[in-house]
Order: sequence, then C-alpha cells, then structure tokens
Amino acid sequence: MDDSKETGRVEAFSDGVFAVAITLLVLNIQPPSLSTPQLLVDSALSDYLRHQLPMLLAFVTSFATIGIMWINHHRLFLHIKRTDNTLLVLNLLLLLMIVFIPYPTALLAQQFAVYPSGNLAAKVYCGTDVIMAVCFNLLWHYASFRNRLLSKDADPLAVRAISRQYAFGPILYLISFGLAWVNVPASIILTFMLALFFAVPPRSLRLLP
Repeated sequence: MDDSKETGRVEAFSDGVFAVAITLLVLNIQPPSLSTPQLLVDSALSDYLRHQLPMLLAFVTSFATIGIMWINHHRLFLHIKRTDNTLLVLNLLLLLMIVFIPYPTALLAQQFAVYPSGNLAAKVYCGTDVIMAVCFNLLWHYASFRNRLLSKDADPLAVRAISRQYAFGPILYLISFGLAWVNVPASIILTFMLALFFAVPPRSLRLLP
C-alpha cells in the first residue's frame, strides 16, 4: 500500500477536527445583544469590551495552542507513514483533548471576568494542557519506537529532535498547572509561551547533544 494513502484518512479526519475546535473558540466571544441596546452606547460598550478582555486573552492563547498543535500533528505525520489500531486510538485520544479545549477556555474566561481571584477554572484549563501534552507524547513515542510506523527513510536526527522537544511538554505544562494554584495570569502567560516554544521546529532548538 502507498504510504501516503495509508495515513491520508487519519490526517484528513484530524485536520477536520482541528478546524472545528479552533472555530468553536470564537463562539465564546459574543457582542452585546440587541435586546440590551443601552450597551451599544460608547461608554457602556467600552465597559463591555473591557469586561471581555479575559475572554479575548483566553481565546488568543487557545487559538495559538490549537493552531500550533495542528502544526506539530502535521510534523509528526511527515514521519509517520503507517497506521495500526493502536495508533488510531491514540490519535483519537489526542483529538478528544483538542476538541475539548473550547470548554475550559470559556470556563476560564467567565470565571476570571466574574471572580478574578478564583483559580479552579485555570486549574482545569492547564490540567487539560498537561493531558494533551501526554497524549502527544504517547502518539509520537508509540509510532517512533524502533521506527515502528515511521517512513523507511525517516531522518534519525529529526526523529530524536522531536522526541527531545516533546519530552519537555508534560513537565513544562505541569509547571503551568502549578502556577494556576497561585497566579492565574502567570499560568496563562506561560501556556502561551509554551505554545510558541512548540511552534519552533525541533531541529532549530539545538536540543540534541
């Protein structure tokens, strides 16, 4: 079987799930309702927009997270060229976490807007990121173990670089989760920075000895 055809359906289905998840994020940001026209007055609208700033921050962070996870998923399948039942299940588990992200995003934004000192929503949000990082590692390490499902001509250095970069994921997201217990804005900023970290191609980070 042609390698590209074997993983083609997995990639196409995954792309669709990523697209839906990233689109759902914007539904959490609503303009003032026409049933309350007084909110459209400039002074009231200014207050309304200011009230939505936490939601906008959560939207941007989650958009970056999902978008960069999509980039990483694409990178993995440049090397993964075969599938089996276990890989399909692990990929579905990862997609479950991706499509779940809009919920903790909305929860975090709403709690922060109404109760800024609360941190339970941030714990849920950052905890979701921890599980997602673990899912990415499971998918990659299962596929790359002894080149189980990789292309026959996969670059060993590129494979090692991805493994090294991904090894940081669960640890760094756990730090973000810990920060959520004491400082919610700091945990969200770290989450955004981690998204940028994983956007960088692994070979560019010089993580190899």
